[in-house]
Amino acid sequence: MTTTSNDEGRDDDFKVIVISGPGGVGKGTIVNEILKRDPRLWLSRSWTTRDPRPGESPDNYHFKTADEFQRHIDSGGFLEWANFLDYMQGSPIPDPPAGMDVVFEIDVQGAKIVKGLYPASLLIFLDTPSREVQRQRMVGRGDTPERIEQRLQKAEEELARSKELDFVHLINDELERTVDEVLALIAGHRA
Repeated sequence: MTTTSNDEGRDDDFKVIVISGPGGVGKGTIVNEILKRDPRLWLSRSWTTRDPRPGESPDNYHFKTADEFQRHIDSGGFLEWANFLDYMQGSPIPDPPAGMDVVFEIDVQGAKIVKGLYPASLLIFLDTPSREVQRQRMVGRGDTPERIEQRLQKAEEELARSKELDFVHLINDELERTVDEVLALIAGHRA
């Protein structure tokens, strides 16, 4: 189930950039790089009930228990949230510092909700050159074989859904070039 806050058609004073794509395409790496290079970007860190992956930075998400997550749902603290495979994940209502634009690193389902609340959002869908490359990246980050198969199947669903929305599609086959492309899209969006 996915839900939203009650703030339909929000009118906040910041630009919204959504980075989506299947697991293992490098969303986190791309987002970290654009945050380093553009001081006007602020990351809305998602909440999740899943455990951190081996070697994953505790700063990547707000890791919460199911009870903590549910209390935040009940208090209206999420812009969107969803059950994803075997855990819950959600985007808190953004409150960036003045002059900052918001970056969401969320799935396509969440991006659709954000686009409904912020119609002028820039939606960027990252993908790998192939599912085999995606598989290799997930193996490299320590995902279990079962999780990899689930994510590969979900990747095709997310790609199909992304084509129904106003996403710009990029293939993350070379990090520096992809980061440059994302930053150029953001600069164009601001203009």
